[in-house]
Amino acid sequence: MRLIRRTQRPVLLVAAGALLAAVLCVPAQAPSALAAARDPAGGGVVPVQNTGPAEKRFNLVVLGDGYTAAEIPKFQADVEKHMNVLWSIEPFASYRSYINVWAVQTPSAESGVDCDPGLGDARRDTPLDMAFWGGCDPGSVQRLLTVDTAKATAAADLVPGTRSANRQIVALANSRTYGGAGGAWATASGGNALSSLITPHETGHSLGGLDDEYDYYGRGVPGGTYPGGEPDSAHHTLLSEREMRAKQQKWWRWLGEESLSGGRIGRFEGGMYATKGVWRPSRHSMMKTLGYDFDQVEREVMTGAISAKVSLVQDHAPNAAPLGADRTAWVDTLHPVGGALDVTWKLDGRTVPGTFGSRSLELRRLHLSRGAHSLTATVSDPTPFVRDPRLRASAALTRSVTWTVDASVPSLPQPSRGAEFTGHTGTQRPVGARSVVYADTSHSATGPSPRVRWTLDGWPVATGLGNDRDLDLSKLRLPAGRTHTLRARIAGSDAALTWTVDAAPATGSYALSDPVRTVRRPGRPVEYVYDGPFTMRLDAKDDQKGTVVSQFRVDGDGWYTYYGWPTDAAAPWRFTPSGTNVDDLVYGKLGTPRVVPWDDATPEYRTHTIEHRTIDAAGNVGPAGKFLVTLTPPQP
Repeated sequence: MRLIRRTQRPVLLVAAGALLAAVLCVPAQAPSALAAARDPAGGGVVPVQNTGPAEKRFNLVVLGDGYTAAEIPKFQADVEKHMNVLWSIEPFASYRSYINVWAVQTPSAESGVDCDPGLGDARRDTPLDMAFWGGCDPGSVQRLLTVDTAKATAAADLVPGTRSANRQIVALANSRTYGGAGGAWATASGGNALSSLITPHETGHSLGGLDDEYDYYGRGVPGGTYPGGEPDSAHHTLLSEREMRAKQQKWWRWLGEESLSGGRIGRFEGGMYATKGVWRPSRHSMMKTLGYDFDQVEREVMTGAISAKVSLVQDHAPNAAPLGADRTAWVDTLHPVGGALDVTWKLDGRTVPGTFGSRSLELRRLHLSRGAHSLTATVSDPTPFVRDPRLRASAALTRSVTWTVDASVPSLPQPSRGAEFTGHTGTQRPVGARSVVYADTSHSATGPSPRVRWTLDGWPVATGLGNDRDLDLSKLRLPAGRTHTLRARIAGSDAALTWTVDAAPATGSYALSDPVRTVRRPGRPVEYVYDGPFTMRLDAKDDQKGTVVSQFRVDGDGWYTYYGWPTDAAAPWRFTPSGTNVDDLVYGKLGTPRVVPWDDATPEYRTHTIEHRTIDAAGNVGPAGKFLVTLTPPQP
């Protein structure tokens, strides 16, 4: 749910899964030194994921409230779960290398937060004053979880290099009660079943400018007919599919694609708090139902938004003055986990042949004629997540650096200092078998840039012809079920880096309540027969550290993150013929999902296919398991 501002007073909107709090505009304070953020009682700034300097990254700053010093490990576990769920969702999975994550530990004098779960419950002494009921307001609702924004801003300012323009603050309350808020900030209860899904939804609002796809304003009340004209929202429209194609507007480029969140990209009625008269791209997605992925339309917006927070060019050879014809021009780029960036070199407007995406270019090899020449390196992101040419050409996905090259500039002596690594994929945790791993090096002003040599389990591995900084492990087709040792070495140097490659996905299992009967047939998945509600528990095991995300889908619909049951993370998922109403949202209808009470409740008495899979902390997606469930009408 997003925050709408009218004049100077924010309007609070209360809806499903993600709720809003008024956010005060507090001037950013000067960042404190990291040492000043340390607290002998267990507080301080802890880098959860450090991908580069804070000034050059998008920073997620996670605060904790209501966690005593003894409960700081619980806060750390809640942060890890929230982040691993985020990394299981695209485009965060592919662009997690653009994002730093910081946990600000603020030990509390008392455990828990205010008015949890009721207005009559204790007011606790906590550093950020988080509270349910919109700050213990009898006129609010229980699940509206607020935070003292001035205190939270001061805590976030302990992270050096972060400011409002390059960070997203997420405040976690030490609670198992469902609650959250969003807009410019996000809050969530740390230990609730659904709370880890609030963060990507709220980031969709605050970072991507995405709108809610709910077809209601208040829970349990249909939203009626949309009253306005064509929405500005990228994922809402009044146009038909034919009109979208004819006018080349909205999501016309994605029409007919199989949706990441289930079904196909098309035109589905309801959204922006209206039941009728406005349409969205997919049946359900992150902005409509917590648990599903962003669909392609939302993913494209989020890809652009994440990329706009950083620069594809992180550094480059100086270009304030002309380069001599004996120099080496170079660029250092970002390194998406999901695929390497492209680099194209042009001299006087013509592509330089034979560079093959190299991050450096020795000018002496061009045999330049006298006079000044223009050299340009263009860094671009070839991601398939983007189809809009304007977005692809924008600074978020395309950056260029230009030099003037002049042979009359005096030559420089050959360099003598040794090469070294200047940046690389983190080595502390295993990398996934489909990740892009990178290693950047120092550069020479005149000689060739150092070469990086890669080995896997001691055997040489070839990279692209020009770009030896990135190694795409997905192209190696590593056999599953084991770990590997990856090594990068600077040619002619002792400088080396070593990673563990986790090519063994987590294993998943399921446990069902007792069926009426079990049917086993050769060549078919096992079939369980029920004549009423049943439960399903998903479990996962991994040989590496980190939270494993389990997912399931029914009849080939979108993959849905398993979190237990909305009211209890430890309880199994409950399937029923028509679904279960929990606080005016519907969960667990077997077959076509229901989200709200007015969705079709007709039981689907037939055989259904249920698949389940895992996504481990390294990003490995396990193979899907499958079983059948036949739902029969109850006997008279």
